[in-house]
Amino acid sequence: MNWYLKCLKQYIDFWGRARRKEYWMFTLWNVVIIMFLAALEAIGTEIGSDSFASYIPMVLYLLYGLFILIPSFTVSVRRLHDIGKSGWWILIGLIPVIGSIILLVWYCTEGQRCENEWGPDPKEGE
Repeated sequence: MNWYLKCLKQYIDFWGRARRKEYWMFTLWNVVIIMFLAALEAIGTEIGSDSFASYIPMVLYLLYGLFILIPSFTVSVRRLHDIGKSGWWILIGLIPVIGSIILLVWYCTEGQRCENEWGPDPKEGE
């Protein structure tokens, strides 16, 4: 949970580097929260009433998606910085299938063990 909160604190911080653990723990918590909200939404639609209360899970789901959009983007850019790539490489994800595969491989790649132009090695203190 600390990694998730760290990414939220760096809400619009594109500078620096993010370790694999930071990126993947943030992603894991996002998936867990989104699955929980999706389950609430499914329960709300199963009830099927037209009351305002049945729309609350859907609204929460959409608000969370909007809230987490920028931190997800910034931690992805910092993850690319850790492997020595410019944050602009995130745009390769716009290429269908191939771009997503390339990004996945880069997100799984170990970061550079030395200082690079985006800062010192985040694992240095360990």
